[in-house]
Amino acid sequence: MRVVLAEDHFLLRDGLIRLLGAYGHEVVAAVDNGPDLLRALGRDRPDIAVVDVRLPPDFTDEGLRAVLAARADSPELPVLLLSQYVEPLYARELLVGGGRAVGYLLKDRVTNGAQFLDAIERVAAGGTALDPQVVSQLLARKERDASVGSLSAREREVLELVAQGRSNAGIAQALFVTEKAVAKHIGNIFTKLGLHPADTDNRRVLAVLAHLDR
Repeated sequence: MRVVLAEDHFLLRDGLIRLLGAYGHEVVAAVDNGPDLLRALGRDRPDIAVVDVRLPPDFTDEGLRAVLAARADSPELPVLLLSQYVEPLYARELLVGGGRAVGYLLKDRVTNGAQFLDAIERVAAGGTALDPQVVSQLLARKERDASVGSLSAREREVLELVAQGRSNAGIAQALFVTEKAVAKHIGNIFTKLGLHPADTDNRRVLAVLAHLDR
């Protein structure tokens, strides 16, 4: 894959370049600030952008703003956000902004190269890769919402795993239940939330998160 990388810390940026190269991916641009990122995304048209949320010059949300601007022109641009902190506002803005191929990982919780590469490949293929802590905060913001409050404890567990991008088989394995039971729980979730199941897991995740954002 052709990757545009935006990370202001030199050692981390250099390490990611080496890691991606070791797995056969090409970093076509490695930048350390928001304006350069936006220019690189428009110029290089990468297969995926791996972006730190906070970049110079202000260290607020320059990385996010750059990818949102780029996706306004190229809605299908896959984006994997990196952050030191759980910042659910950023995740909601990008996810509910409509598109597929989105990831949000916390840097300190990425423990090995295989995990990181799996997230990149999943997002580049049009899927999602969300850190469980980000998912939990997205759900917690609507904990008192009547529709979400109507879910059972098990349905909330299933919903969190759905939002992480897990397949029915993956959810069944995580919860030690059958895939048939998972399918029933998901059907109940969509009924209670007033949502209709979509054709792909990715669209299903985005529909759930969009509803929670409302």
